[in-house]
Amino acid sequence: MRRARVEAKKRDLEANMDLLLIGGPRFLGRALIDAAVAAGHRVTMFNRGRTNPGSYPEVERLLGDRDGGLEALRGRRWDAVVDTSGYFPRVVRQSAELLQGAVGRYAFISTISVYAEPLEPNADEEAPLITLADETVEEITGETYGGLKVLCERAVQEVYGDRALIIRPGLIIGPHDPSNRFTYWVTRTAAGGRVLAPDDRSAPVQVIDVRDLAEWTVRVLEIGETGVYNATGPSTLLTLGETLEACREATRSDAEFVWIAPQVLLDQGVAPWTEIPLWVAGDDALNQVSIERATAKGLTFRPLGATIADTLAWARTQEEVDPPRAGLTRARETELLRLSEP
Repeated sequence: MRRARVEAKKRDLEANMDLLLIGGPRFLGRALIDAAVAAGHRVTMFNRGRTNPGSYPEVERLLGDRDGGLEALRGRRWDAVVDTSGYFPRVVRQSAELLQGAVGRYAFISTISVYAEPLEPNADEEAPLITLADETVEEITGETYGGLKVLCERAVQEVYGDRALIIRPGLIIGPHDPSNRFTYWVTRTAAGGRVLAPDDRSAPVQVIDVRDLAEWTVRVLEIGETGVYNATGPSTLLTLGETLEACREATRSDAEFVWIAPQVLLDQGVAPWTEIPLWVAGDDALNQVSIERATAKGLTFRPLGATIADTLAWARTQEEVDPPRAGLTRARETELLRLSEP
């Protein structure tokens, strides 16, 4: 019996992976470390040491720069690498090629913004991708972001072939989110009072909790999956109206949503997505992508209310940023709310 237990423990240890994380422990990187360590895997971080340098002292950290400063990675081996910080194909190719013989699989975190317009609702991973007229551009804008990610994906696939894992998340939400795109609604609703909202309540919304994304990424690496996956959620249709109501319920707020016609907001120069996060003003195909391939491989989702509650708890530990990274300032919101008055 004792020998059997020893052998079982040995097999478990052998099954644990050595994972390399390219990127810092800020948001998704933090969640990936948490998920991998919780599952018993050994993690090595590779980054410049600028993001939360004192965090995770128990995790090995290799210092370097992914653009020309990869020396710390030479002579090492890992079962898989997860690349969370690749934006330019030239730079991604550097790490992909250097690690080609040193890792079993290369997981690249991309985005659902890689799809070309017009995109049909429920589009899957085979939908046409964006092409850039100038593939050498290295400036991230709203016009280049998706196309650059396409080229980064291609660089990984050319080097790794069927050992490449491409994950295309939608909007990632949850604690430690630096973008404020979803957190805006959580904190603004929690503050109560009259809350401006675009009267586009039936518009679809797709989001994924950073912890669900991280845990699933680790699981698919454990079972050796490769290929391309849209990774967003939830599993059933979610609307903007339902999302905001979930924020009010989970924060136990007395907020009163003031629904203002979309065209009125547009006429006032309000910017969808940035000034009013989650709202895309009718261009909602990217909020309706198919996730059947990922859910078939075990992608699951915690309740939205749990994500909202955890996000609020974290946000209350942070200093307010003025102006906010995303969302309306209170002064701008007050000005726009006057449009609803008789």
